[in-house]
Amino acid sequence: MTTGPSDPTRRGVVAGAASAPLLAGPATAGADLISIRTDLETWVAMGDKASGGPGDRDSGAWMESRLKRFGYRTQRQVFEAPSDRLGSVALTLGNASVQGVAQGPARVTGPGGVTGGLTLGRPTAPARGALVVVDLPARRWSSVRQPELRTLADEVRASGAAGLILVTNGPTGEAIALNAPAGAPPFGVPTLVLAPKDAGPVLAAAREGRTARLVIDGEAGQRPAFNLIGRIDRGKGRTVVLSTPRSGWFTCAGERGPGVALWLALLPWMAKRLKNHDIVVITASGHEYENLGAEAFLHREAPAPERTALWVHLGAGIAARDWAETPQGLEPLDRPDPARVLMGSAHLVEILKESFTGEAGLEAPLPAGPAAAGELAEILKAGYPAAFGVFGAHRFHHTILDDARCLDPALVERLLPRFQAAMLKALGEA
Repeated sequence: MTTGPSDPTRRGVVAGAASAPLLAGPATAGADLISIRTDLETWVAMGDKASGGPGDRDSGAWMESRLKRFGYRTQRQVFEAPSDRLGSVALTLGNASVQGVAQGPARVTGPGGVTGGLTLGRPTAPARGALVVVDLPARRWSSVRQPELRTLADEVRASGAAGLILVTNGPTGEAIALNAPAGAPPFGVPTLVLAPKDAGPVLAAAREGRTARLVIDGEAGQRPAFNLIGRIDRGKGRTVVLSTPRSGWFTCAGERGPGVALWLALLPWMAKRLKNHDIVVITASGHEYENLGAEAFLHREAPAPERTALWVHLGAGIAARDWAETPQGLEPLDRPDPARVLMGSAHLVEILKESFTGEAGLEAPLPAGPAAAGELAEILKAGYPAAFGVFGAHRFHHTILDDARCLDPALVERLLPRFQAAMLKALGEA
């Protein structure tokens, strides 16, 4: 997922952003908790986390060094992930251009782009050669597999449209990148994701049936990415698994950072405390391509369900900052975004309720079911009998503004003992 060369989206969106410190709040005493703060800062500094890109590779190497420090045997499971190397990404109306985000895996147009008449609304009638503009309803968008989008690809193909413009109406006014399968471009045509705050002229032009030019210029291909796996083999025959994804759209500060920091903080504790179990830990790439790396791990490297005592998954938005809507813009709050879900195997629900009481969004855990999302859904479907995890979509989820301002280390630090307590209770070792 790639934006155009300039970055107007970062100006004037978050009140007081220019003066905001990277990670606000006082340091908390204790080696494990202080390392969470440092690890969050390191994570943010690594930049864009696209699968197989520099930030993804660097973060994998950084996490591998931590595994080795704590006595884990490491392995890199390599696979191929989409790689879009793009330049100009924009929609041109007359003399004006609106920049957006290319939906990945991208269908490129070449420098000349594709030109067609704009039509507004889902293509229920033939629209051969048109550029279809779909103004999505308000959601915290995340994936092309969400219900409102599942049939859109078939509709676009059947209509004969030449291109698609999606206006992702979410809680920030920014363009929201969408997870998609790793195969062909998900809608079959060049697709531009447009920020609602930039969409006014495009929607007006589509109502008038004006002509526009869509350019997604560059190369779409593949590149290697890797899952990082750590193991402590004690010959116990019962394994505890800890997983977190590390790739995604843009910096992924609030989406991935808390899960990565908690994963790192749990490594030494698990090595010392869980003496009665073998341990497997995994940080997967390929997340934005509908859990591509996690599926590779599940199919080829994961312990069998019958040999797994517990699987804990640290998914998206575990402890991202919440925001208040004010007349001056969005103001950061000293509390977590409650748009997160704690879910686990039915027999673990009471344990989870006890362990996470008082945590907004987590204090009412759900039994495993069809509402599961992300890698946790794949883990539960694979039949692991004892599993729990967190997933969510914070306010800046999948946007270019998911940066350091979405993090407060204190919100992450206070979850560490809760995860430790839940794991010990689930294993009968509390």
